[in-house]
Amino acid sequence: MDEVKSLVSAVRNGLAGLADPEKAPSMRAYMKSEMPFLGVASPARAALLKQVFAEHQLPDRVSFSTAVLTLWREAEFREERYAAIALSGHRAYARRQDADLLGLYEEMIVTGAWWDYVDEVAIRRVGPILRAEPETVTTQMSTWAYDEDRWRRRTSVICQIGAKGGTDTDLLTRAVEANIDDKDFFLRKGIGWALREYAKTEPDWVRAFVAAHPALSTLSRKEALKHLGG
Repeated sequence: MDEVKSLVSAVRNGLAGLADPEKAPSMRAYMKSEMPFLGVASPARAALLKQVFAEHQLPDRVSFSTAVLTLWREAEFREERYAAIALSGHRAYARRQDADLLGLYEEMIVTGAWWDYVDEVAIRRVGPILRAEPETVTTQMSTWAYDEDRWRRRTSVICQIGAKGGTDTDLLTRAVEANIDDKDFFLRKGIGWALREYAKTEPDWVRAFVAAHPALSTLSRKEALKHLGG
């Protein structure tokens, strides 16, 4: 598809033109990334992608999904994967955000396997679809809470961050309880983060939840009660 090739080429060429080889090693070290960086700062990358996405419109769902997956799967630099995530959530394609995209996001979560990828996809892609189609996605998130892959599990825990009063507390409870004994840092941190964010909406619920779950790790408990005086 010509539209896909054109967009992908524009992203790659644009990022290459902004590359800073002096910054790249420190960015890679900070992110503990096996994939190298080009050294493109976030503001510059965002400005480039805004222009590229405006100039290269994708006409249908197939070209949209193909472009996202091409940038993701063929990435040689981490910024190309950031571009794939940005494209997946671009406002021009908001109407395409539905449960049919869960397979695409699942691939990004599992193959990305690091917090900078997973958190954005979990909270800003999976989360809104969950709220729009709870009858479909709630079951999926409940299953992911028990998955062998820790990033699917982290997604199930944090995907409702930002939902505020729309939070499904039954799902949040299932996701936390399924992972409460796991010693993985990212799961413990994710549990605390999810509870801390919900505490901004329902502090009493979070206090009661923490009190009722003494098995919560010290990290999860500390994060959950961070702004509640606990």
